Amino acid sequence: MNRVLIRQATYVQLVLAVLMATGCSTTQPFFAGESPDLQYYLNTATRIEYPDVEVDSLPETTLATQPLMIGNHDYQFWDLTVEECVSIALQNAKFFVTTGGNAEFRQNVAAQFTSASADQLGSIYDVAIQQSTTQSVPLTVDSSGNRVLPRGVLRANQVGGVEDALAEFDAQASGFINYGTTDRPRNTGALNTVNPQLFNATDVTQQAAISKRFATGGVATVRQQIIYSRNNAEVGPISRATASDYTAVVEAQVQHPLMRNRGTLINGIPVVLASLNEDISIADFEIQVRNLVRDVEVTYWSLYVAYRGVSTAVIGRNSAMATANFAELNLKNGTGTIQELKQAQEQYYSFRSRLEGALSGSNLPGDDRFGVYGNERALRELMGLAPTDGRLIRPIQEPTLARVEYDWDEITTQMLYLSPELRKGRTVIKQRELEQMSAKNQLLPEVNLSLLYRFVGVGDELGFGSRTDVPGPLPGSSALNDLTGGDYQEGVLRLDITPPAIGGRRERARIRGSQLRLHQSRAFLQDAERLMVSQISDAVAKAATHYGQMQSNAQRWQAAETEVEARLTEFKGGRSTINVVLQSQQRKAEAEITYYRALGEYNKSLNYVDYLKGTLLANSNITLAEGPWNKKAYWDALERARERSAGKKVVYGVSRPGVVRQGPVRDADSVPAAIGSGVDPSGQLPPGMTWQEEDAMSQSINAPLQSPLSDMGSTIDEMMQPSIQSEPTLAPLPSPDSLPDRLNDAGDIQQMGYQGHVGDVQIDGAPVPVRRTPLPTQVR
Repeated sequence: MNRVLIRQATYVQLVLAVLMATGCSTTQPFFAGESPDLQYYLNTATRIEYPDVEVDSLPETTLATQPLMIGNHDYQFWDLTVEECVSIALQNAKFFVTTGGNAEFRQNVAAQFTSASADQLGSIYDVAIQQSTTQSVPLTVDSSGNRVLPRGVLRANQVGGVEDALAEFDAQASGFINYGTTDRPRNTGALNTVNPQLFNATDVTQQAAISKRFATGGVATVRQQIIYSRNNAEVGPISRATASDYTAVVEAQVQHPLMRNRGTLINGIPVVLASLNEDISIADFEIQVRNLVRDVEVTYWSLYVAYRGVSTAVIGRNSAMATANFAELNLKNGTGTIQELKQAQEQYYSFRSRLEGALSGSNLPGDDRFGVYGNERALRELMGLAPTDGRLIRPIQEPTLARVEYDWDEITTQMLYLSPELRKGRTVIKQRELEQMSAKNQLLPEVNLSLLYRFVGVGDELGFGSRTDVPGPLPGSSALNDLTGGDYQEGVLRLDITPPAIGGRRERARIRGSQLRLHQSRAFLQDAERLMVSQISDAVAKAATHYGQMQSNAQRWQAAETEVEARLTEFKGGRSTINVVLQSQQRKAEAEITYYRALGEYNKSLNYVDYLKGTLLANSNITLAEGPWNKKAYWDALERARERSAGKKVVYGVSRPGVVRQGPVRDADSVPAAIGSGVDPSGQLPPGMTWQEEDAMSQSINAPLQSPLSDMGSTIDEMMQPSIQSEPTLAPLPSPDSLPDRLNDAGDIQQMGYQGHVGDVQIDGAPVPVRRTPLPTQVR
């Protein structure tokens, strides 16, 4: 005993000595064959890494050239109409470079696009993705191979596409093979041969089943089983006839709900909800296409106005240059001052700065934010083109000057019917109604009736033996032969009753929730209709306002043109200072560009009215339709239609709701007849007040003669003569003796004529006077 204690104490001392020698610090273990190259060592758990993904970039990305800007005008004009721009945009669109909603203005779309994810943006894949969306819950069967009764889908967002919902009615095959052994003692006597004390057995069970759920809610199952059993019980007349036996079973079972989940209406709700989800996806797709078309047209007219801004700035710059040349001539002749010359040169540089901003865009106050180059890039973004490719898009379609009057009742009726946003809201309401039906059905007790019929065969062998006259389970008998003989048949009738939980709080809360969601959707649709009427009211009013502004600015432009010619003639005759000439030139430039802005906004307003009332795509000859299927799909559809036509229609009791959809969307012309005449306008005006048709708005527009943008030349040099980089050229001017004398022989000043051609001196670089039409005389 002492030796054992001494030995244990020695071991403890050795362990303590080792611990004290090495200390408490941790050490790395030793590995045989360790390499000094630690290629698997990572000193960080998280770091920025680049994904191993290869996606070919578009040619519009890799082949883009240097941007057009001041100092780079290397391009050729590409003349396009609105229809051509829209066509190119739709052909190139995989993702719609736009945003949702029906806002009048959309800004920074490219920035929003690049900072979002693919699921947040509209694309040509959205409808197909919705149709192919599936649930994560698979079709399930129980241990007997029976399809589990409905999954209890109660909300539209709990279902995928129609195919996924119809998959609930697909047949599901299942099967298993189970092998087991038994080796245990039993509480029996040692001499018991029927039930031996040491029991050894081998059991094998094979099952195959196919189960299908019907539209009425029932489940039908066909099942087959083979059971093999062998044990060590004594074979004899009072125990087992054979050491082993086979049992073959074929059975059919039908389960059907009698209350909850009964009927085609309730069981078809998930399919209808999925179909309505696809309708919502189609409405979203239509909204994205409509928004893209709207954005292309708006950007097209913005580009048109930008070109007109360049033209106006060129004319203003050239006029200021000519005035500066004349001021320098006066200075040389002793009739002018250095202040007048510098003032004229200051206006020249002001117009040159404005021209640079109109061409390339500028963030300075008063300048165009984008200019021609910026608006053209924005249009290219929408059209799916490279930002620069050696061509500069130039609008060749002139905006309309025609006055458009709207029938208020007609456009509001069309809007309430054709608007995809409102149609989407009505689809949601139909979904909420179906969800409420499904929620009410869950309050019923679950009563399921089950019918089972079974054929059984037992034998010493599984297959057909040589002795067909031996009944099972005698030696030499066959289980399959016994099964097909039909001597042994069994039946089971079962009724399962499971009422809701006492009080049914969850079911009643679900019903209440569905009712609240339905009222919420209806209230939302009502407010959406009210606000959309407000939007279209504002759009119609804006169209009338812009038309009036277009008229006013056209007359303003005419008056400014006449004033400039008159002031310039007075200045040349020595009867006016240069200040009034420069101010008149500036007013003329402002009037001209304001007119073109009003013209552009008027056409945008007309487009916005069509946009709101749902006729934009139809007016642009754009139709949304499903693409072609393969021939096999049409063949199968025809076969299915012929099959259903040859069948007999079976009415499964209640078939509500009778109508889920009213058919294809009607065109704009048939809308009033479809849903009524719209809003009754009677009583909308105060008593005694009537609308006068003949007012200032009915007058025609007499704008100065305009040349199309295509007449501005085919190159930048032709459009920008003289070049914006050039300084004022002080060209030789006529001598003072050749200046026109505005005094008559008596020394009196002749009266100025403002209707005819004025000014006899031609100055290089000055715009050629344009013939004017007299203003219409208004009788008050």
